[in-house]
Amino acid sequence: MCSSHRISRSRNKLHPSAPSVSFQLRQLRYVRRSLDRDSAATRVRAFVASRIDYGNALLANAPKIWTEKLQRVLNAAARVITGTRKFDSGPSRILHHDLHWLDVPQRVIFKLYKTVYKCLHGLAPKYLAELCVPVADVAGRRQLRSASRGLLNFPRFNLSNYGRSTFVLFRRSSHLELTC
Repeated sequence: MCSSHRISRSRNKLHPSAPSVSFQLRQLRYVRRSLDRDSAATRVRAFVASRIDYGNALLANAPKIWTEKLQRVLNAAARVITGTRKFDSGPSRILHHDLHWLDVPQRVIFKLYKTVYKCLHGLAPKYLAELCVPVADVAGRRQLRSASRGLLNFPRFNLSNYGRSTFVLFRRSSHLELTC
């Protein structure tokens, strides 16, 4: 089995909770009339947004078709909170301006940036912090231009074993630069 097939199978299984999230949304839609907006928002965040965010770091650099399903669930969650219908205009306005939520691809990138920040500032687990080492801290690379630019050192990986969407490769492809 080739590595790309293995990765695509694991990504398809990434959110088997999408049907259960849809079920939770249907249940919340039934009781929405008896809740005020803040109570509905709290319940939607607890039942839906937390499940969408769980494990979504695997969706870094993923094709749009893989994130569209989760985006539709997020749009439905916003409609439950605001009480709008499916074909009412402005779902992006509701998500961005009213609820202050990011779209799914931006949520993934934000989560990864937050993880790198935590790694660089000693707030992440050690196994992750070992992947985020500034070039200036590596003995043989202190004289490189990348050391003064605040770039991170990238360990070498065999892509056939890890795939192209791992945490380290996302950092490389997004040209992540964080200042300490």
